[in-house]
Amino acid sequence: MSELKWYVVRVVSGQEKKVKTYLETEVEREKLQDFIPQVLIPSEKVYEMRGGKKRVRERNFFPGYVLVSADLSNGEANHLVTSIPGVIGFLGNNGTGSSKEPVPLRQSEVNRILGKVDEIDEFEEKLETPYIVGESVKVMDGPFSGFTGTVEEVFEERKKLNVMVKIFGRNTPVELNYMQVEKLD
Repeated sequence: MSELKWYVVRVVSGQEKKVKTYLETEVEREKLQDFIPQVLIPSEKVYEMRGGKKRVRERNFFPGYVLVSADLSNGEANHLVTSIPGVIGFLGNNGTGSSKEPVPLRQSEVNRILGKVDEIDEFEEKLETPYIVGESVKVMDGPFSGFTGTVEEVFEERKKLNVMVKIFGRNTPVELNYMQVEKLD
């Protein structure tokens, strides 16, 4: 029975997806699925408002790192991972002393990372750019569309804001949700 553990692989930042794809292809080609069954890029879906439109994108939790479930007792598996273009090496393998063995993640760390990924899948996406009190925003939706105002209060859990909007020369507090406003650059 093989001894599967999770390892962190350092990769050139921005090439995580390329490394994952290449690694999965090579594992299949070399028939090493038993030794490297899973490659994972921990990421979350975030959305941001740009030009009045909601854009969803994926953001990595750990840019420059890829998680690999592997049994490195097989030298071929170890060599395969480190020979992939864009891979810098295993985290924890500082090469000092006689031991050049990669250090696996503790189970508690793996559970935390995988739990966070699962939790986000269930919870859907979260807004990447929360608002700050005192910040200027433009109202993009609703009866006050086109007005600009200042954020007075932020209700993170309800995803709402109290915005002070100047209407007919008077400051008027308006409660809006995150999707109704856009930050002013």
